[in-house]
Amino acid sequence: MGTLLAASCLASLAAQAQDPVRIGFITTLSTPAGYLGEDSRDGFQLAIDQEGGKLGGVPVSLLVEDDGLQLARAKQIIDRMSLDGISLYTGVIFSNVLAAVVNTATKDGFYISNNTGPSSLAGKQCKPHYFVASYQNDTIHEMAGVAANDLGYKKMVILAPNYQGGRDALEGFKRTFKGEVTEIYTKLNQLDFSVELARVRSLAPDAIFQFHPGGAGINFAKQYGSSGLNKSIPMVVPVFSMDERMLAATGDVAKGMNIVTLWNPGSTNPANQAFVKAFNDKYKRVPTVYAAQTYDTARLIGAALKTVDGNLKDPEALRSALRNVTFDSIRGDFAFGKNQHAVIDWYLLRVEADANGKLVQVPVQTIAKAQVDSFAAECAL
Repeated sequence: MGTLLAASCLASLAAQAQDPVRIGFITTLSTPAGYLGEDSRDGFQLAIDQEGGKLGGVPVSLLVEDDGLQLARAKQIIDRMSLDGISLYTGVIFSNVLAAVVNTATKDGFYISNNTGPSSLAGKQCKPHYFVASYQNDTIHEMAGVAANDLGYKKMVILAPNYQGGRDALEGFKRTFKGEVTEIYTKLNQLDFSVELARVRSLAPDAIFQFHPGGAGINFAKQYGSSGLNKSIPMVVPVFSMDERMLAATGDVAKGMNIVTLWNPGSTNPANQAFVKAFNDKYKRVPTVYAAQTYDTARLIGAALKTVDGNLKDPEALRSALRNVTFDSIRGDFAFGKNQHAVIDWYLLRVEADANGKLVQVPVQTIAKAQVDSFAAECAL
């Protein structure tokens, strides 16, 4: 009888050990920016599928919810997930949505950002249970300012939506650009830019810098081309204003565009080549930067879960595993800075036509290697 009871207990413990780690994935799947969340979700799911339902050898369950780019909905989702005992989160695309969920996510759990990294959480208000596997918002725009200097531009018009990510974009650009700027703020999810483009024409800058992700960025580029401004005023953009899907949607108007990015889809890094092929094979489309950095986020989480054997009940052990994480990043060398934000390399690409006339992103230069963001020194962690 005792033997049977012991065996039953062992079987019960084994079953409990196999319970998957639940990961709350809150992202934007609707609105004109919905494909950003779609690619992010698919990149994360690819990493899970490649391990047969595991990350780092630990069984996981991905619980995906659409925030609809609505702060109240995002707050309802995170509250429900938290009450259900979920303690590991990722997926958010936009900074204003992150602001609505991050306090709840990090109160009794961890948030690992696959995309946005607002300045408000990178410096003095950095959080022990908040990690950014992608980038700090300002950094890519700072790198765009460096690129604009190198390209010889002296007078620029800079444009972005009036929300945290957009404000970070223009502040970042101004931090490194040495010339004269005129700032123009647009509305979040704005689709008609005729008024702004008329002002650009009247200002006659050397070039423009603009940050408009997703559908807004596609419309901006198309209208820029229709206005003829692309023939006389070049553009410097972060990759979020001209990713792979946007390039396919805009066509020739993107030719000659200067793109600053944290990921080169044509990199010869073996891990990157394997990712691009696997994503293409599974989803029958090319991955965007959103898919790439979220795939990296999944593998990073997997490396940390492996270190703690899937045990999320010891927060300090998980935090230590994340801070000291080692994994085969598709972006090359990867580390976390003092403020738990990614320290990575940055590149300048240019859209050009290949021998067959297809528009491709051609490497121009490495802007910076192992770049630490501007707010890390202010973090007391």
